Amino acid sequence: MIAREPTLERLGVAQGLLLDPYHLSESTLARAIGLIAEHRVDDADLYFQYTRHEGWSLEEGIVKSGSFSIDQGVGVRAVAGEKTAFAYSDDISEAALMDAARTVRAIAAAGQSKRIKVGGATKVAGSRTLYAPMDPIATLDSTQKVALLERIEKMARSRDPRVVQVMAGLAAEYDVVMVARADGTRAADVRPLVRLSVTVIAEQNGRREIGSGGGGGRFGLGYFQEAQLSEYVDQAVNAALTNLESRPAPAGEMTVVLGSGWPGVMLHEAVGHGLEGDFNRKGSSTFTGRIGQRVAAKGVTVLDDGTIADRRGSLNIDDEGNPTQRNVLIEDGILRGYMQDSMNARLMGVKPTGNGRRESYAHVPMPRMTNTYMLGGDKTKEEIVASIKRGLYATNFGGGQVDITSGKFVFSASEAFWVENGKILYPVKGATLIGNGPEAMTRVSMIGNDMQLDTGVGTCGKDGQSVPVGVGQPTLRIDGITVGGTA
Repeated sequence: MIAREPTLERLGVAQGLLLDPYHLSESTLARAIGLIAEHRVDDADLYFQYTRHEGWSLEEGIVKSGSFSIDQGVGVRAVAGEKTAFAYSDDISEAALMDAARTVRAIAAAGQSKRIKVGGATKVAGSRTLYAPMDPIATLDSTQKVALLERIEKMARSRDPRVVQVMAGLAAEYDVVMVARADGTRAADVRPLVRLSVTVIAEQNGRREIGSGGGGGRFGLGYFQEAQLSEYVDQAVNAALTNLESRPAPAGEMTVVLGSGWPGVMLHEAVGHGLEGDFNRKGSSTFTGRIGQRVAAKGVTVLDDGTIADRRGSLNIDDEGNPTQRNVLIEDGILRGYMQDSMNARLMGVKPTGNGRRESYAHVPMPRMTNTYMLGGDKTKEEIVASIKRGLYATNFGGGQVDITSGKFVFSASEAFWVENGKILYPVKGATLIGNGPEAMTRVSMIGNDMQLDTGVGTCGKDGQSVPVGVGQPTLRIDGITVGGTA
């Protein structure tokens, strides 16, 4: 059997779902783009999408709800200078496509921008296969999905008699996208995505605390085998039981050690967003104009990498048809570059980095992170914790906020411990980390050799759009972080 080239295979799937049923052809796409280019624009594209989503949830030992949805449509965009005209329709038809094209071509007054050349030979985007082009919804039947959630509930309750409530959720998504660009590029992707979440409530002496666990990625539901389920359950139960023993967190400026993995969400928020191209083109980021300058302590290297196999934040192509990349943002403390979509890259005179992302066909693309993480150093976790004279060891985070312009952040630790003279004394509750992202990066004094990515649960919001992402880091010691406590 002769296998088809991966990109052509994905284009075939996309054509079968998004073009053929609606009698659209390559010539139809070319006519729509040509209609947009009758006015002077710098760029134009068509973004077709078909998404099927299924979700199940369990509470009080019963699978109480299930959901299933199908969404499809096309987004049409024209770009002239810094301006974007955008129209979308959930009706995939030639009439709707041409109507959207006529709507967006009104963006550019004659002479405002250059005229783009359209037509000619089409160019197929480069090939790679970071995940299998499967439909994850079909990888387990309904009975198996219900049984999986019931198994989680039993596992969690068997861990400890203090567990009084268990909630679990299972979600699977089959996403097919196709991009047609004005320069003739044609690209498509078939994106599976699954996620399993576990939340438990434990009670002791009238006190209740919550803990959560879970994970996922771009693969089938068969990934969630017994060992994986046990790991997620242990995360949730251990967090809840730990918090049952927690005391009020001390407050003040102190040494803070961040655990590996999910605590990288602070890096994502406090540093990552400030390295997105649009904020830097507009001059609103604290990192604007600082490429080549030191922005972090020596040893701090931060990457955004959309090419890691099977990861939640990975993509074969971004939502503009550009291949994702392994982008070095900060290297040994020196700022090396920003994350770019096509428009901001053109306006800044650089190349796109494969970071053009959008929530759906009904949204415009913008520079967004994929999997953002810091590389490891040479210290063990034990060495780093032992170095704390008096401070906080934060191993898990809840919500947080950051101001892109100033870099100031506020983060809530959902699991943390008080440490004195290198010894972990007791868990604490109510610790809030307050600081400035770029400044905090200059105060990194020890970097662990235990870098790991999160388990596959991250969703990033920006300008009202949400996309799946990954985060990660090694254990880090940061000197002089302000901790808002409850003690």
